[in-house]
Formats: sequence, structure tokens, C-alpha cells
Amino acid sequence: MRILILSDLHSNGTALDAVLDVAKDHWDVSVCLGDVVGYGPDPNYVTARLQELGTTTIRGNHDKAVTGLMATEDFNPVAKAAVDWTRAELKPEHMAWLSGLPKGPLETDGIVLVHGALQDEDEYVFTPEQALEGLLDSNGVVTFFGHTHHQGGFSYRDSHLEVLQIRPRAAESFAALRVEPGRRYLLNPGSIGQPRDGDPRAAFAMADLEHSVVEFWRVPYDVAAVQKRMRSALLPEPLVQRLVVGR
Repeated sequence: MRILILSDLHSNGTALDAVLDVAKDHWDVSVCLGDVVGYGPDPNYVTARLQELGTTTIRGNHDKAVTGLMATEDFNPVAKAAVDWTRAELKPEHMAWLSGLPKGPLETDGIVLVHGALQDEDEYVFTPEQALEGLLDSNGVVTFFGHTHHQGGFSYRDSHLEVLQIRPRAAESFAALRVEPGRRYLLNPGSIGQPRDGDPRAAFAMADLEHSVVEFWRVPYDVAAVQKRMRSALLPEPLVQRLVVGR
């Protein structure tokens, strides 16, 4: 079984469509690690698309903020402006769906899903020290997390923790990771809607654990079209600009 792993869509319908077009008939089930909305111009479209696909989805901090499940006092002004715009834009049925998303960790199809850290869904996991507790405590051999918008992850075996710098180069579409027996993994598929690891291409992953492989993918999309919609919606210019550089 091949699992399509999506994360941090952030209301970017063009990027999501590009990912689904590339992945099309190559997956059996799909999952999403949260932050369906926020930042981008297409909150209703991406929310409806996930529902149509039957994607198993957990909530992210932006999903909570938009639906009123999380205060926005700690959000920076740019992020808060996007939350306010999204809240006003969402249709009631999509707001209701987002409000009902479960909290991670969630076990499904042989993997574990979290948005941030295993113990705290809103915590960013960037360093080995932050990753270690999740690697040790997760109920799954392979756990997928999002939130950082950085593709890659960590592995652990015999008291040795390794940082996995695995993502495709500029001229490549994907890079493959071999899942080794006896090793535990905490993996980030990257962000579809707003990458921040220096590569502006939409990021996702494909897991085939029956064959012990996880593929990390990057897909180009029409950034200019998304920027045009963002400016028409009067979303903050820093959010518009960062799509070009992937930062």
C-alpha cells in the first residue's frame, strides 16, 4: 500500500493541484498532517479537495486559530492577518469540518501522524534534541510530522540519532529513503503551500512501507498565479513574496 503524505497546504490550491497531478494514480490512501488553511488564497478549495479525496487529516495550529480553538495573541501580525481573512472567507461547512479535525498523534495505516511534536502539537521540531523524545515514545516505527515546512527528518537506532538531510536536488523530482529494520523514523514531508527550506517547489512524501521505502518529492507550480490571487485578496505582501524563495 502506498500512502500519500501531505502537510501544511496553507490554502494554496495551485500547489495542491500540482502535487495531486504528479501523484495521481500512484497512491492508495492519503493523509494530511494539518495546517490545511492559513496564509494562502484558497481555503475553501483545499478544504473541499481533502474531503473529496477522503484524506485522513489531523489539525494544525492555523486550523485551530481559524476555527477559534486557539488564541492568536502569539501569532505575528502577518500570520494573524491571514487568520482573520481566512476566518471571514471560509464557508460554514468547511469551518465545521476544520473544527472537527482530530488532534495528533493519530495512528493510521501503519504510521503515526503528528503536526508538531509528539507530546505537543504546536511545538516545532528542528533539532535532534527536540526529535529524540518523539522517536522514543511514538507507537509507530515511522512517524510523520509537519509544522516546520522543512523536508527531511531524523532516525534512531542503538542510542544513535541521525539527522536525515534527504530531499531532491533542484534537477530531481524525488529522493528515496530506505527504511531499515530496527531503526525508528521521524519524517517531515515538507510543506505543499509554503515551503521554508530554500526550495519553493511544493513538497510531499509517498510511503510504501511494505517495500520499506519513503519518497520525498518536490513539484513546481505556478507561483505567480497564487501571488496574483493573494494580492487580489489583500493578503500581506511578505506572504506573497516568500513563495518565490521558499523561505
